[in-house]
Amino acid sequence: MEGFTTEYNGIISNEKIDVQKVEFARQVILGLQNELSKYMQNGFGPFLAVIYDEQGNIVSKCSNSVVNDNCSLNHAEINAIRKAEEIFGTYDLSKYNLSIYVTAEPCIMCLGAILWSGIKAVYYGVKSCDVEQITGYDEGFKPNWFKEFSNRGITVYGNIEPESGRDVLKKYIKAGSVVYKPSRK
Repeated sequence: MEGFTTEYNGIISNEKIDVQKVEFARQVILGLQNELSKYMQNGFGPFLAVIYDEQGNIVSKCSNSVVNDNCSLNHAEINAIRKAEEIFGTYDLSKYNLSIYVTAEPCIMCLGAILWSGIKAVYYGVKSCDVEQITGYDEGFKPNWFKEFSNRGITVYGNIEPESGRDVLKKYIKAGSVVYKPSRK
C-alpha cells in the first residue's frame, strides 16, 4: 500500500492502530461476510456495506445490486451512502460522523463517493488485488489513496478478516455468478 500506513496482525491503516476499532471492525466485517450468501442467492453481487453512526447504530446496510438493477453505479458502498443520505435528508453526511464497513476494498468509483459524502472512516475486508485475482473485476487505479484520505481527515483500516472474504468471492465465482465488467476490446 502506497503512502502512510501502519500495520497490526496484517491489518493496515492510515493512522496509529486502535485495537478497539480493529476488534469492532472484525466483528462487523465477519458478520457481513457471513450474510453475503443470502444476498448472492438472490442475484446480488458479492459485496456488502454497512454505515454506522458514532454511537454504534446501523444507519444503512446495502448489497451490490449492479446486475439486479442493470446499473453499473449500484455498488454496495454507493447504495449504502444513497440510503444514508435519504435517511438524513442531505448529501453532506460529515456532521453525522459516520463510518462505512465493506466486505472488500472500495473501487475507484466508491472511493470518490465515500470522500464526497463526508463519511469519516472506512473499514474493509479483502484487498483489491485479491478481488481482482479471484473475480476478474477491475477495481481501478488508486495511487496513494490511504494517504489522500488521511490528508482529508478520513481514517482507513483494511485487510480485515480477508480469508473469510476471499472464500465468499471464490464461492461466488464457483457458482457461475455474473462478473460484470465492460468489454475493453
